[in-house]
Amino acid sequence: MSGTNDARADGYGRVYQASGDQHIVEHHHHAPEWAGPDSVRHPAVGRAPVVLRDRVGEMDRLRAAVEPGVGGRAYVLHGMGGCGKTAVAYTLFRHATRNADRIGLWVNASDPASLRAGMLAVAADRGATDAELTGARSGLRPAADLVWHYLDASDRPWLLVLDNADTPAVLRDGGWLRTSPSGIVVVTTRQAAAHWWSGAELLQFGVLPREDAALVLQDLAPHAGSAEEAAEVADRLGRLPLALTLAGGFLAHQILDPWNLADYRLGLDGAAGHHPIELLDRGAEAGAESRHLLSRTWQLSLDALTAQGLPEATALLRLLACWAGDPLPLALLAGAGLGAELHPSRVDPALRGLLDHSLSELVPGRVRCLRVHGILLDSVAQATPADQRERIASTAARLVTALLPEVPERGEQDPKVTLLAPHVIALLRRVIGWNAGPAAVADAVDCVLRLVIAVHRSGDYASALTLAREALDIVTRVLPADDVRALRLRMRVGRALFRLGRFEESAAVYRGVLDDCERTLGPDAPDTLEACLRLGSPYFNLARLEEAVVLTKRAARGREEALGPSHPLTLIARKCLLESAAHPDAGILPDREEILATGPAVIADCGSATGEDHPMTLGAELVYAFALGAMERPAEALPHARRALGGYERVFSPDYPLLLNARQTLSVALHALGQSAEAVEQGELLVDGRTRVLGPAHPWTVHAEGLLRRYRDALGPAS
Repeated sequence: MSGTNDARADGYGRVYQASGDQHIVEHHHHAPEWAGPDSVRHPAVGRAPVVLRDRVGEMDRLRAAVEPGVGGRAYVLHGMGGCGKTAVAYTLFRHATRNADRIGLWVNASDPASLRAGMLAVAADRGATDAELTGARSGLRPAADLVWHYLDASDRPWLLVLDNADTPAVLRDGGWLRTSPSGIVVVTTRQAAAHWWSGAELLQFGVLPREDAALVLQDLAPHAGSAEEAAEVADRLGRLPLALTLAGGFLAHQILDPWNLADYRLGLDGAAGHHPIELLDRGAEAGAESRHLLSRTWQLSLDALTAQGLPEATALLRLLACWAGDPLPLALLAGAGLGAELHPSRVDPALRGLLDHSLSELVPGRVRCLRVHGILLDSVAQATPADQRERIASTAARLVTALLPEVPERGEQDPKVTLLAPHVIALLRRVIGWNAGPAAVADAVDCVLRLVIAVHRSGDYASALTLAREALDIVTRVLPADDVRALRLRMRVGRALFRLGRFEESAAVYRGVLDDCERTLGPDAPDTLEACLRLGSPYFNLARLEEAVVLTKRAARGREEALGPSHPLTLIARKCLLESAAHPDAGILPDREEILATGPAVIADCGSATGEDHPMTLGAELVYAFALGAMERPAEALPHARRALGGYERVFSPDYPLLLNARQTLSVALHALGQSAEAVEQGELLVDGRTRVLGPAHPWTVHAEGLLRRYRDALGPAS
């Protein structure tokens, strides 16, 4: 052959040019271009629930929606990741297909590609032709219109589940979310903002009740332990369905070394070096996707927020991870900032993003609060880069410190302050768990100390004791027992024990603190003198009067030399010394009259330093009245007792301990002066208050009851 040839190839054809004879054989095999799901008739879920626990009201509502003849409705199941939205949709899907004679259609709506492919597969299921589907895939015809045309024309009623629709804009912008008289639409999403779901009925999902949460564990691992052990583990996991499912899956599949619930509880608390989030993820099925792993599921929402222009949401959540999953006063976030990652002006939009994606929730009440699930906080804390942890922890401590009074007054505290108890403990744990450094530990311990003092001065001694002891248990893992901050926490334990009437225990704590202070800080250090003064209080109540007076004089003298006679700390020591004159055994003191004679000067100096209505001055009035009454000078004691009680009534609530002390001192003086009717009146109020505050068995309650009997006996049978 000779000459030239013009040729053109179409599609998969090829053009060959050759000289001589050629024999060419080609075989073309074309597979259909299909990237859709293998099935829309079967729910694409991870581990299906053995039994759906709780959710009774929601399931009743949803079952009614798939009854024959019902259509044209959409339901949005929203809540934080792992709260069981998909499990509810799966259970409804099974009911609709097995019991309600509906076709079930399940589409993964987590991203645009999956949603589009799944919805076109729905159209194919309902009768769309290959040509129509090809046109929709190639953009030659509107894909969403095609899908909904065939859904509207369906010869059987249907239930369509759009699962994991965490980016609602994908549904809205493509026109994928509609309603039809032929069926019911159910959407599962983390996106809580109502404006995305116009016309739909919203159902919010959270954690499970305690009993149902325990049953989830027992459903999956029935032989792992008792119902109460299951409930304890469920509490530790915050009763979050995903966490419960992972824990149950782990317990059910151990072969070589099976764990029981007690072992798992210890592992969650860090036994043998386990991290709770890593331990939970071990319960996932092999190859589980991110949303089924606690270490990764939250990141999906944070990535979405970053894509929406809110990278600050991640920084804010890392800051929130320094605190607990209990209600957190929103005031704590005022002025929050983490440098370039989170400017204070961006806290509000970042917070709105966390709320919209169900990563947090607002808690109504007297104080506006925010709550984030504890497991989420642990997961975020684990993923926080090591080089950012100390700075974040220091910021968290600074924000707590700003909300706490530097010197708390006696009496009722700001309710925002009392809500901080779980958060300062969580901060301390997080700082130590992060190895955030000594400065961050010191800041966190200072927060705890401030809060313990505030709680103590509110009169809630039991809570102050619990808080101080819990903090001590954490701190002594990284600080020696004679570290100055640990010493101050131990002193707060001693003070709370004293106020609770546990004088022997209080004395033992103070004695140990004093010994350690003298050894490490020196005999005249402020903390040593404080330990001296405080040890005197239980000694007074244990009839160790002479030792108590020696300790109190030492504290008063040391403070006067260091601070001057009118410094508040010196005045406190002088008041305590004045109180020794009221002790039943004070007659053995050679200088009892001399001590008593200081009373007017102590009152005057307190008034000059703090004001006549200040608790310091009122306390001096009360101590002087108490001492005068003990020395059988009730006429002189009475006006001081009345002034103290009247002042306390203006400052404190009726059951505040110091007010009750003043009431007792007044009642004793009234009885001694023969004013028995008023003495009985004050005595009854005293007993009622002591019983409410301290309980019927407290030594001071028992003593108050004895006084009241004496007053009534003096008044006669009519009383």
